[in-house]
Amino acid sequence: MSCMKTDDMNDNSPALRESAGRVPRADARRNRERILLAASEVFANNGVNASTAEVAESAGVGIGTVFRHFPTKESLLEAVLVQRLERIAEDAETRAHAGDTDEAFVGFFTDAVAESSTKIAIADALRSSGIDVMSATSPAASRLRSAIGALLMRAQQAGVIRDDVDVDDIIALLAGLTQAAQLVGQDPAARNRTLSVVIAGLRTSAQP
Repeated sequence: MSCMKTDDMNDNSPALRESAGRVPRADARRNRERILLAASEVFANNGVNASTAEVAESAGVGIGTVFRHFPTKESLLEAVLVQRLERIAEDAETRAHAGDTDEAFVGFFTDAVAESSTKIAIADALRSSGIDVMSATSPAASRLRSAIGALLMRAQQAGVIRDDVDVDDIIALLAGLTQAAQLVGQDPAARNRTLSVVIAGLRTSAQP
């Protein structure tokens, strides 16, 4: 808490207000990344109803710093959601060039499902606030769709995944697995069984 109070005092000091226009862009970027990282962890651990003050404390910055970057909690939630989509897309892009095609596809599928519960909770909270989530996340969602497409194509060319599966099927299955994971709760064995059933259905007959 002492760190938060110190930052709040600094945020409101006359010297900082006078020099606000001269704050280095690198510092601003670092603060934004710290806030986003903290927000992602806070919302994942405490739920989307966690306060902006909790995010500020976790990031080690003043509440004024958070509001300078994200004027509303909704704008912070939106930024966290976009960042998560970008991170999943980056993971798919990286795995599309991995040596073991089967392991890359299954690994992406597993990690994407693990990411999805918080992502869905944030999206639902934004919709409840009247925000058009599809428009807000369009660039990141398009990148993710393309990345999944590239990963899927490589897996199909390698004979790992059935040829009659397309990107829409993968996205639908990921959404379904997310719902299934919420139903089984904290039982990892049940989640793994559900995941293995879906993966088995995606594989070609030549795959174990």
